[in-house]
Amino acid sequence: MANPSLNADVLEQVRAAVAPDAWSTAPADLAGMAHDASHYLLRPRAVVTPQSFPELVAVLTSAHRAGQPVAFRAGGTSLSGQAGTDGILIDVRRHFDAVEVLDGGERVRCGPGAVLRRVNAMLARHRRKLGPDPASEIACTIGGVVANNSSGMTSGIAATAYHTMESIRFVLPSGTVVDTADPGADAHLRDREPELHTGLLRLRDQIRTTPALRRTVEHQFSMKNTMGYALNSFLDHDEPAQILGHLMVGSEGTLGYVASVVLRTVPVATEHATALLVLDSVDRATDAVAGLLGAGAKAVELMDAAALRVAQDLPAAPDVIRDIQVKAHAGLLVEFQTTDAGELAQQVAAAGPVIEAQRPTTPAALTADPAQRSALWVVRKGLYAAVAGARRPGTTNLLEDVAVPPEALTATVQGLIGLFGRYDYDDAVIFGHARDANLHFMITPNLDDPAELAGYEAFTEDMVDLILGANGTLKAEHGTGRIMSAYVRRQYGDELYAVMGEIKRLCDPRGILAPGVLLDDDPRAHVRHLKVVPTVNGAVDRCVDCGFCEPACPSRNTTTTPRRRIALLREADIAGAAGDEATREAIESAYSYDAVDTCAADSLCARACPVDIDTGAVMKSFRAERHGAFAQRAGSTVASAWAPLTSVLRTGLTIADGVPSSLLAGVTSAARTVLPHELLPAVGEDLPGPGRKRSDLGVPETGGASVPDVVFFPSCTGALFGPATGDVGASTAMLEVCERAGLRVELVQGIDGLCCGTPWASKGFTQGQNTMAARVADAVIAATDGGRVPLVCDAASCTHGIADLGGHLDPVRAALWDEIEVLDAVTYARREVLPRLEVPDDARLDSLVLHPTCSTEHLGTGADLTAVGEAVAREVTVPPSWGCCGFAGDRGMLHPELTAGATEAEAREVAEVVATIEAAGGPADRTAFASCNRTCEMGMSRATGQDYEHVLETLARVTRPA
Repeated sequence: MANPSLNADVLEQVRAAVAPDAWSTAPADLAGMAHDASHYLLRPRAVVTPQSFPELVAVLTSAHRAGQPVAFRAGGTSLSGQAGTDGILIDVRRHFDAVEVLDGGERVRCGPGAVLRRVNAMLARHRRKLGPDPASEIACTIGGVVANNSSGMTSGIAATAYHTMESIRFVLPSGTVVDTADPGADAHLRDREPELHTGLLRLRDQIRTTPALRRTVEHQFSMKNTMGYALNSFLDHDEPAQILGHLMVGSEGTLGYVASVVLRTVPVATEHATALLVLDSVDRATDAVAGLLGAGAKAVELMDAAALRVAQDLPAAPDVIRDIQVKAHAGLLVEFQTTDAGELAQQVAAAGPVIEAQRPTTPAALTADPAQRSALWVVRKGLYAAVAGARRPGTTNLLEDVAVPPEALTATVQGLIGLFGRYDYDDAVIFGHARDANLHFMITPNLDDPAELAGYEAFTEDMVDLILGANGTLKAEHGTGRIMSAYVRRQYGDELYAVMGEIKRLCDPRGILAPGVLLDDDPRAHVRHLKVVPTVNGAVDRCVDCGFCEPACPSRNTTTTPRRRIALLREADIAGAAGDEATREAIESAYSYDAVDTCAADSLCARACPVDIDTGAVMKSFRAERHGAFAQRAGSTVASAWAPLTSVLRTGLTIADGVPSSLLAGVTSAARTVLPHELLPAVGEDLPGPGRKRSDLGVPETGGASVPDVVFFPSCTGALFGPATGDVGASTAMLEVCERAGLRVELVQGIDGLCCGTPWASKGFTQGQNTMAARVADAVIAATDGGRVPLVCDAASCTHGIADLGGHLDPVRAALWDEIEVLDAVTYARREVLPRLEVPDDARLDSLVLHPTCSTEHLGTGADLTAVGEAVAREVTVPPSWGCCGFAGDRGMLHPELTAGATEAEAREVAEVVATIEAAGGPADRTAFASCNRTCEMGMSRATGQDYEHVLETLARVTRPA
């Protein structure tokens, strides 16, 4: 239920503090943003997306004066229910993601919206990274990392957010801004917040001078511990400003807003050795941990017998796991990491006797082989996905974490296993960071079933007794949240709980910040606001709301994200079931544009999703459902007449090229006011002229007596859209470098009438896609002599489409298609062209900025793109924020706002690179911008103002004789 005090008048008071486009009460926005990775659901009354720091402070102080609840939202990967509210949700992801690398990577300053993986990508060139290494690094933000005091598999206690934070800038609900890097920070806090300053001194002295309290705090924070507030700050720091700054770490947004932090970084390990020890019991496994740590192990990951059984079903599981006859076994995934090969050798030598002494039931040699190491880690990290993805429809994946003193680890694992049996959690698994005695366990109850809910409550009480009986902590990594807020008092005792309550009162006297998170006196707080998980679509019902998909989604800044697309389906269903037709209709009305039309359908979300959901494919299926039988037949007809149609399109582009760009833009803009945007593209001065007909490229089509080195499938996008820079275009560049390398190329017979099929797939014309797939398969199978010669395409998205053609073929063609080797031109250039081609050193560029594409990710050709780039330029830059440009074939012309939103961060980074080059006085003609897909090049040119070309055009130019 929404907060009853949030009436329309009060909302208007807060709304007046922000710009109109920063405020939304649209049902679709509220419903979509309500979901985080926890099993809680509170629907906000308003979502605010401030565009500047002053605007954020204004909305926070307005809410404070009005006494209205507020929660800050960054990544929303929170497993404990920290990111939701029934009040005002302040979204800080988009406009507060600045990252500044300091001191050659020794430190880094980050805004709360910066995604952890992006920060580490920016630090990588310095061979540094952040200390916290949570498994959610693909999506979690610095705001969440700090607010939850994140750690991870190798960070231990010393490299957590708390211990690596150098300074923090935060805002209290009153509007007071404190930056602990400022030498006068404490005086400023005393002047602006005298009661808070005095209160912190009083609490500091109380803890320090009361032996029992001091002992409790020291013990609690000798473990990984994110339960309650960071009371160790009263022991670690003297000045109230520094105490408060460190109390902000792990406070889950309940004390103030974290505006930015400066974090010390740690070296990136370059040397690794990994092994899986399978032992015949949990006792044996946990007893082995101390010896492994003594030998220098950096990571020791525990998997109980249930986890090993789950791991055996994972596709990536190596034989060493598949061959185990699991009974009461347990596994330890052990890794040694360092930056020095000699040190690693010493560690491996020391570990050998320790491993041998454990008498593992399977061979357990340490390996440095990247493929073998990767397979082991994929299994460990895949446990969450395997259990969550296989859960019963309507159930919740409830992932918890606890920590205990090392000597209590064995008994705690056994106790948890006993509880799973008592409460019939037959699919429960235990895994975790044994080096820290930090255990994760997952159960999958149906919390909408009264009987299962009652069982969950009883289980929780028994679990709390087990962990606290071992002098452990109920939360080690995931934050207290709502799930454990009712148990903070029991873990710390009345006196320290009162200290925490006083901290909250001093910082947030009106209690507006995330009420119910971290502290709650209601003993049943953890079973309020539970999320209902209806089944809405078989392709998405496995979704666990983790948000891993969101940073990679091109529409994240424009409309919505894969997580929210799925959440909106569920919310519409819930509203309909509750008889709330107004909300259901509002969500469904907005869904067509917000979810379906502006989906780039690049399927990068599937690569990020831990349970393998391809939301892009689902949106394409929705597009297909829009088309009736007549439209589907028309799509098939178009596929059959592709050659004459592309000629017509090229003629149209020729005519458009002669029309003044301002007039062309005006005409299409006017037409789009009355015609559906899905039918008419928005075009203007950045529309290139027509390309070259593919059969006119100057090389023969297949069918001669001799066998070529390669069969070429030039993309029709190159025939439609000419090159940006006035150079030759990707197809001609491919032929040019192959000729220079002495490689003989022929075209697929009938190439003008062939296409990879992606345009039909993207728009949901399944019949047309199948028709084109059959035509391409017949032509390619004949051209390559059944696969004797590789097939190469010069546009990554088309290569991806051709490579996936088998799924749209009849069984006979599909079997023949399996023999075809499909390569992207960039891969072929790295493999066959570069070894045969001399690149004059004086012709190499000074700098090349590369844009990988979604298809290079799917094809796994990113390294090939970089290798070709490094052959043509001395310095190659891949912007850390690169991602799908959102052009998505023609979608960037149909919805230009999609490309604008998708490229925001990358365009800023490209501008910074250009500014650095210009400041150094580098000549403009010694810098180039390249990608490997014509429409992506068009999108990036539009986004950055730079002329992007295919990297093979760059290669052709620098190897062209003077």
